[in-house]
Amino acid sequence: MLVVAAHPDDEILGCGATIAKHSQQGDAVHVVILAEGITSRDHRPDREKRQEELTALKEAARRANGILGAASVKLHDFPDNRMDSCALLDIVKVVESAVSERHPEVIYTHHAGDLNVDHRRVHEAVVTSGRPSPGYGHRRLLFFEVASSTEWQTPGSGVIFAPTWYVDVSGTLGLKVKALEAYQSELRPFPHPRSIAAVEHLARWRGATVGVPAAEAFVLGRNVVV
Repeated sequence: MLVVAAHPDDEILGCGATIAKHSQQGDAVHVVILAEGITSRDHRPDREKRQEELTALKEAARRANGILGAASVKLHDFPDNRMDSCALLDIVKVVESAVSERHPEVIYTHHAGDLNVDHRRVHEAVVTSGRPSPGYGHRRLLFFEVASSTEWQTPGSGVIFAPTWYVDVSGTLGLKVKALEAYQSELRPFPHPRSIAAVEHLARWRGATVGVPAAEAFVLGRNVVV
């Protein structure tokens, strides 16, 4: 399994409980995070001034994914909320490298309609790198939702997130919450959507829509039955 996310914490918000479920089932889950996740908060981005925080965020990512049982976490340093300034080919090559290294059966990544430009850019790169040429490998492509991005897109401005695939995470939602707590600097108080309570409410609602106590929802991009 390969999870490709734009920023540290997107992977947990989008499919953290599913990562934990895969891990418990014996699947190797590899996580790739492409952007550094902090410097867009500055009027003039300066990585040198933010170095301590960047290091702490990377440590939080490793700690969070360790809680879920992920087999590996690889962090890159594309500019935060400026991935539209990067050549798409450069992003595609990083994703292709991860795909070539891991040979995943399933890839999880962002939905095309997210408000965040980095999310959309990562989605595009993953779809491009996963174009179905002979021998391309993975059988399933799933797009996740990220609280405080996916639901913030307005109707008509982007593709609506309409789930077509649900994973029952009733047994691993608690691990998702613990993993999110490792990202304390990224969390906000309720009722912000990127709060622990809001994330739990979303999982319960997604579960209720399909008759289970808790679920994570996805849009199916491609599924190849062999």
